[in-house]
Amino acid sequence: MAEDTALVEISGWMAPLDPLADEVDYFLLAANEPCCGGCVSRDPLDCIEVFVRADGDALVPVHTQRVTVRGRLQRLPDDPAGWRYRINEARIVAGHDEASDLSRGITRRAFLASGAAFGLAACAPGRFGNYTESTETSLPAWQSTPGSITLDMHSHAGRVIVSRNPSIGVDRPFLPMNAPMRAGGMNVICLAIVTDTTVTRVSADRKRFEAWRAAEPGELYALSQAEFVRLRRLVEREQLEVVTDAATLAAYGQRGPCVIVSAEGADFLEGQIDRVDEAYHAHQLRHLQLTHYRVNELGDIQTVPPVHGGLTDFGADVVRRCNTLGIVVDVAHGTYDLVKRAAATSSKPLVLSHTALALHPRPLERVRHFV
Repeated sequence: MAEDTALVEISGWMAPLDPLADEVDYFLLAANEPCCGGCVSRDPLDCIEVFVRADGDALVPVHTQRVTVRGRLQRLPDDPAGWRYRINEARIVAGHDEASDLSRGITRRAFLASGAAFGLAACAPGRFGNYTESTETSLPAWQSTPGSITLDMHSHAGRVIVSRNPSIGVDRPFLPMNAPMRAGGMNVICLAIVTDTTVTRVSADRKRFEAWRAAEPGELYALSQAEFVRLRRLVEREQLEVVTDAATLAAYGQRGPCVIVSAEGADFLEGQIDRVDEAYHAHQLRHLQLTHYRVNELGDIQTVPPVHGGLTDFGADVVRRCNTLGIVVDVAHGTYDLVKRAAATSSKPLVLSHTALALHPRPLERVRHFV
């Protein structure tokens, strides 16, 4: 591994691998705003590993806006995870409002020159928005087509998820949603609770999430109830409409902002099919992802070796019950065998809300084979 080289400043979006983290000592710096660490691009031209400097406080707060990071750029010629560059001894030197002018830091020309020995010419303009000079092209704000409805199929906006930090827990402060959705032209989002957070964590090699202990009986169900309550509080605070069927989508969709109540992972069912009905009626659940970061009663996931051979019989029962009630089934995070059986079981269209495509995916990656 090469020695540390030039001191650089690069701007981008912080993507902590743990979406519940409020402070981190490691994160990914992404060219584009991600919704969470699991969804951020792993393309080394779009994303760089960042290790926080450990002189004194070893943690930095997670910023939800673009930041500028200063540190020492390092080449990774043989990284087993495929990373090509890393920033070491990093510190955050500017937030969004301060990051618009980097003339005092490193320019695009200086950055490319310092990385010539690395083959950094591949870092073309536009990959990282603010290591370019003042000649950076300004793009007009995106606007949707008149009469259309914009819909984000996978979101954790507003910090609806309970914090892993026990001192914060269910009291984790919310973030605004209404104003950002209006500003971004987003009409509807599938706002997802996550129901396995107490038993999953970032792995020691920082390459994936893993289940680190078995759930206690009723634990994940209780977590879901707490997060459904948080979601309802957030919806009320932000004055959002809840979409429950085609009629409410037609009535409120274009006007927005709206949410569709979602769950990332059906772990909270804990093998009990009646909880699908309960979530539908009591919490307005309309979008259910079968698996997340642990192998559960419904089937296998992409990031650990398979246990069930795909979708289980209980998982198939859940798919059929969702079809009957009118809950959209999401097969993100599930293995190919899980997706195949879910497609064969379902009488309604399925959703694969977030993934990536690759010609040659590596084992246990969250990507789909592209032919």
